[in-house]
Amino acid sequence: MAFRLYNTLTKQKENFEPVTPGKVGIYLCGPTVYKESHIGHVIGPVIFDALKKYLTYKGYQVKFVVNITDVDDKIINEAKRLGVPMKDLAEKLTAAYFDALDQLGVNSIDEFPRATEYIPKMIELIQRLAEKDAAYATETGDVYFDVTKCSNYGKLSHRKSDDQLEGSRELAGGGKRNAADFALWKAAGADEVGWDSPWSRGRPGWHIECSVMSMALLGETYDIHGGGMDLIFPHHENEIAQSETATCKPYVKYWLHNGLTRIQTKVAGGEWKNEKMSKSLGNIRPISELLEAYPPAVIRYFLLSTHYRRPIDFSDQALTDAQKGMMNIYRLLDRVNRLNGEDVYRYPCDVNSLTELAHTDEDHALREVLTAGQLKFLETLDDDFNTAGALAALHDLATAVNRYIDRRQLETKPDSDARTLALQAGRMITTLGRILGVFTEPLKSADSDDELTEKLMALLIDLRAQVRKDKNFALADAIRDKLTALGIALEDRPEGTIWVKM
Repeated sequence: MAFRLYNTLTKQKENFEPVTPGKVGIYLCGPTVYKESHIGHVIGPVIFDALKKYLTYKGYQVKFVVNITDVDDKIINEAKRLGVPMKDLAEKLTAAYFDALDQLGVNSIDEFPRATEYIPKMIELIQRLAEKDAAYATETGDVYFDVTKCSNYGKLSHRKSDDQLEGSRELAGGGKRNAADFALWKAAGADEVGWDSPWSRGRPGWHIECSVMSMALLGETYDIHGGGMDLIFPHHENEIAQSETATCKPYVKYWLHNGLTRIQTKVAGGEWKNEKMSKSLGNIRPISELLEAYPPAVIRYFLLSTHYRRPIDFSDQALTDAQKGMMNIYRLLDRVNRLNGEDVYRYPCDVNSLTELAHTDEDHALREVLTAGQLKFLETLDDDFNTAGALAALHDLATAVNRYIDRRQLETKPDSDARTLALQAGRMITTLGRILGVFTEPLKSADSDDELTEKLMALLIDLRAQVRKDKNFALADAIRDKLTALGIALEDRPEGTIWVKM
């Protein structure tokens, strides 16, 4: 099956064919560092980090770039409010952002260009536009892009001209030729941060930054540009207009946009309500706070458990549910570790290596399930990078391996080949998970007490399963009852037993 991606530009899924065969350039809009990063700031990096890992698995040479906007009106205003230099504020928040990405396993980004490092190149691009009469300066020293010079302006957002004034993030003021024109350069006040230019001492507009940084690092035409759906207009629309007007070349081949975060809150009657994540509503939590409360692997898994184009409904309950779901696979991996005394995370495994271990009908059946499961995992990712479907395939594989261990009674029978087959099956799950950056190592809890609790509960669940097999139902019921008295409920499901706090 060909790898297909939904292209916002064409509004359809397309077979992926990079500009240069075998090589892929990806650019993702990064944060404007004026406030501490929140969950919305890491959605894109996690998704596109996983995408790069998958493209690398498929044999592509991938260069992945995420920018840092470290000069902007919002940063200037926040620095003034705090009474600190803009540069110091930006550097502090950038360092915190990098730390969050590192904890979340986002380790494939090749370049983090900062806007302030590319001011001369931004001035050069504005001059190219001015030479084509697509950029013009006002009496105050501001420079605007003339949208009438771009005949297909609006092709990404598919907006009509009447809608093109909504969503702007521009400097207020007169001197525009057209109401939809956007700022390329903004004159700075006497006490504001600024750089010398042919028009005024000032700073770049928001949109010109990404055009310059992406083309400088990936070329004037590159493969994938990503960002949240809120950036389609005007940011990405304006990037296209200024870039293609300057170069007379296509700017980006595939535009990928991830869904936005919705906060889930309980209302009267116990029902859940989704609301937009917004500072005005006071429902934004810093990512640092979440990383203290939950294992980073859980947050990454949670973000990948929804298709990237769909909204992410965020709540503490959603993260708790994600962790419980993950534990079904982690318990299976711990189980095969105990059977063999080996590290299920250490070595990769391919389904073709399992043939020599298959002897009985159950062995061959497991191998067939693993073959089909691996194919389903990869085919699901090939269909518009459906990480949610791929994770579901891993859960199906874990269920199959658990059933195999039960049917072959491997916890009581010392069948070395069958136990090795179970271990290799577990390693196949971690091999596939590694493609997305999940199940790469044992779950590290944000709280050591929580980690110990998980291990003790896994031990009790396995003990109860064993006494049930031995038909000691009285002891199995006693274990359940004692846990219930402690406020812990056991739920027996087809894929295995889980525990929940009551």
